[in-house]
Amino acid sequence: MSMTDPIADMLTQIRNAQTARKPSLRLPASKQKLAVAKVLEQEGYLGAIAKENVEGKEFLTIELKYYQERPVIERLQRVSRPGLRIYRPVDELPVVQGGLGVAIVSTSKGVMTNRQARAEGHGGEVLCIVL
Repeated sequence: MSMTDPIADMLTQIRNAQTARKPSLRLPASKQKLAVAKVLEQEGYLGAIAKENVEGKEFLTIELKYYQERPVIERLQRVSRPGLRIYRPVDELPVVQGGLGVAIVSTSKGVMTNRQARAEGHGGEVLCIVL
């Protein structure tokens, strides 16, 4: 089966693993998945991220974070998708819950949060919203 939206698949695996109270999860690696995971780690939504090679295939191992036995991530939603890409200029980047959450944006300078993109003056594709 071919995967048409690997980012949406990654976000769904994170949501499902947190619902099942898993301590970590392992999924196939790609550069964009790694970049999104690194942003989530920097913002404090995920624990450590490790890239490993198993029998010639690369995987990401992601530690999930919980606070008082509840997942740190309340909402993880894909915005742009293969059938409908959502691009925003710097002045139209979304503000999530009045600044409590973050939007992850793919810019020409890499994957970053909406706050970083706004500070650096870059617009781009809005990948997902995290709260």
